[in-house]
Amino acid sequence: MIQQLRICEIFENNKAAFHARFRDHAARTMRTRYGFQIVAMWETKFGEKTEFVYLLGWPDEATKTAAWSAFMADTEWSEIKRVTHAEHGLLVGQIEDRLLTPADYSPAKGRSLLR
Repeated sequence: MIQQLRICEIFENNKAAFHARFRDHAARTMRTRYGFQIVAMWETKFGEKTEFVYLLGWPDEATKTAAWSAFMADTEWSEIKRVTHAEHGLLVGQIEDRLLTPADYSPAKGRSLLR
């Protein structure tokens, strides 16, 4: 199992529209059509930036790559992005994407740190 951390810059003036789009469209499409396992989601402030952070679980990197390719090519998702951009402006700025692999001593690998 690997995990993917995504950090998306969002904007205070239209963050409600971002959250509605992610909740009602992106997350639904990711899960039901492409098998994304959304582990957790957060909103955070980093300096002056507001960020939406989410964690995905994948069985392997090949599955992750194939699912993302399919999702990004999804015509319904492309249309939703077009419509929401026209109505609310840019909803997402910079995106950071990190692949997380557990350290040998990580509890994520079934190891206990309490010895």
